This record gives sequence, C-alpha cells and structure tokens, in this order.
Amino acid sequence: MLSNFLKDYKLILASNSPRRRLLLSEMGLDFELMVREIEEVFPQELNPEEAAIYLAKNKASAFKAEELLPNKIIITADTVVALGDLILGKPEDKKDAVKILESLSARSHDVITGICIKSANKTHAFAASTKVYFKELSSEEIEFYIDNFKPYDKAGAYGIQEWIGHVAIERIEGSYFNVMGLPTHVLYEELMRFLK
Repeated sequence: MLSNFLKDYKLILASNSPRRRLLLSEMGLDFELMVREIEEVFPQELNPEEAAIYLAKNKASAFKAEELLPNKIIITADTVVALGDLILGKPEDKKDAVKILESLSARSHDVITGICIKSANKTHAFAASTKVYFKELSSEEIEFYIDNFKPYDKAGAYGIQEWIGHVAIERIEGSYFNVMGLPTHVLYEELMRFLK
C-alpha cells in the first residue's frame, strides 16, 4: 500500500485547485498544501502533453531541493485541454468561456494532466490523457452553465463533475479523475515507483 511507503515522508501538494485537494485526500493520503505562484506560460512549439509536463515541472522548480530536506515529497500538476494541437487554457472572461465551449460542442477533445513528483534528490514527471466527447451544446446551455457555474478556473472552461458533465458529455476514454485535474490511479502507481 502506498500509505506504508509514505510513512517516513511528508507529502506536499502544490496546487490551488480544490478538486486536486479533494482527489488526493480521497486517495487516503495525508498532505500539506504549499503553493508558489508561477506564470503559467510555455513555449508555443510544445505539443499538449509536453506543455502539461512543462508546466508541472515549472511549478515544482519553484521549490529548491534544500526546502524538501530531509523527507518531503512535493506533487505539482497542470491540466490542459487540447483540440488537436490547439491548447485551450482557462477562460479569461465570459466571452472567452462561450468561445471555448462552442469550440468543444459536438466534438471530441483531449484532457491532459502533467504531474511532477519531486524530492530533495530526484524529480519525475509524466502525463495522463483522457478523450472527452461532447454532445452539441445549444447557446442557452452554454449561457446557463457559465452563468451558474463560473468555470473561469478550469482549463477548457468546464468541470466534468458539474452540471455540464452530467448533460453534455456523451462518453470518455480514460480517467474521469484526470478530467477533474488529477489522474489518481496513475499518480498512485507513479508514487509507488518513485518511493521504491
């Protein structure tokens, strides 16, 4: 069990996301929050998976090795939504949220979460991807969702766990929790490997 491997470590989640906090706690793991603000920008030539990993590693690099001594392990993550090679970030305002959701309507897209695990002496980064299929969304549905759920803190302008996920997502291929922001099953396995 992962909790046995972690008994000699202090786990730190470096994320402002309430969804990531919830998912990590639902994995039965004890952790502290420690967040460093970084600018979430990446080189434009990166593909979506590379961008997600780059951002997660960049968040982890805000923590110096000596801060993690003697036994701290930090987890950082970043989720991007991709329509082909076009990366959709968090909407800047309502107009941007409408535009993003219109672009996702009646199409499939990929949700990619990059994760970085870092201790004082090693760093490991990886990504998980989920394909999401949206039904066609009416302008009324888009307006209702944005007005009632304010998806401005979410890549792709939606949360699968919210109203839109119940009524607009036809199916997914991959992890539901990845779409929420943390592919828990992959993180569990990668943490086990990291600690061995």
